[in-house]
Amino acid sequence: MSTTRPYPPGDLGPEPGPHSLSGMGGAPTAGASSAVPAGQIRRLRLADTRGAVARARDFAREALHDWGWLPAATADQRAAAEDVLLVVSELVTNACLHAEGPEELRLRCAAKVLRLEVSDLGAGSPAPRSPHRPGRPGGHGMFIVQRLCLDWGVVRNADGAGKTVWAELAAPS
Repeated sequence: MSTTRPYPPGDLGPEPGPHSLSGMGGAPTAGASSAVPAGQIRRLRLADTRGAVARARDFAREALHDWGWLPAATADQRAAAEDVLLVVSELVTNACLHAEGPEELRLRCAAKVLRLEVSDLGAGSPAPRSPHRPGRPGGHGMFIVQRLCLDWGVVRNADGAGKTVWAELAAPS
């Protein structure tokens, strides 16, 4: 689990310097739509939803289209969008399997980073299985998230009921 973020989901911390990857400001990256306001947030309520994983992926795909990530002009841009969809699937699947189901998916688009947040009411904390056994089925979700994301972590809800698992991915270049 990540321990590099001392602030809660939705708060990306202080404004970074000009070379930081996790800033909310700045110019859009090549291939990204300049019409996307930095910090735009999309929310999808998933509580008591059938087909939550597919619905979350469709919702994320639509947001990526609106934000200019799709259709991708290059292989790198296509890979960045596919990574987002895979991480959304993994986080929502984990909430379905291990945390009584997801409550909400939030996507935040910034110039250089896309932040994903999945809230649930579960008590456990996700972590990559150790040791990682690539040849065995199952148990790869958080390992995949760890490999694809710039950073990820878990923040417990203030009232003690549930948590938010968040992950940040680089915008396509």
